[in-house]
Amino acid sequence: MRKYKILYSFLIALSSTLILVFCIHVLVLKQLAKPLFGNMIISAYVINAILALVIFVVLYVFRNKWKNYLGFLFLGGSMLKFLIFFIVFNPVYKNDGAVETVEFAAFFIPYFLSLSFETLFTARMLNNL
Repeated sequence: MRKYKILYSFLIALSSTLILVFCIHVLVLKQLAKPLFGNMIISAYVINAILALVIFVVLYVFRNKWKNYLGFLFLGGSMLKFLIFFIVFNPVYKNDGAVETVEFAAFFIPYFLSLSFETLFTARMLNNL
């Protein structure tokens, strides 16, 4: 169990933060009289959480074997997230010709939080090597 402590910590921290921020995000949308679950907001939170978890698990699995290449794996994960954005989200957001602020926030908030947790926990993992 101790061996996977950082994975459990990452999963709990990421999921609890994303759930809390999602609730706050929806409350703000309600206050602004915007569609609560429009702009693929649920998909954005779920996909960013899954990608962050997969990327961190890959980094964890290869932390000893490819220690010198973890930075490249991390960047590859970030590129994967951008690719998913441009394939899945961007066409929907640009349907009307422009990406609105609420559309941008629907994707960028979970993206930024996920990336922050990936960075924080990857640095912590590297410091423990």
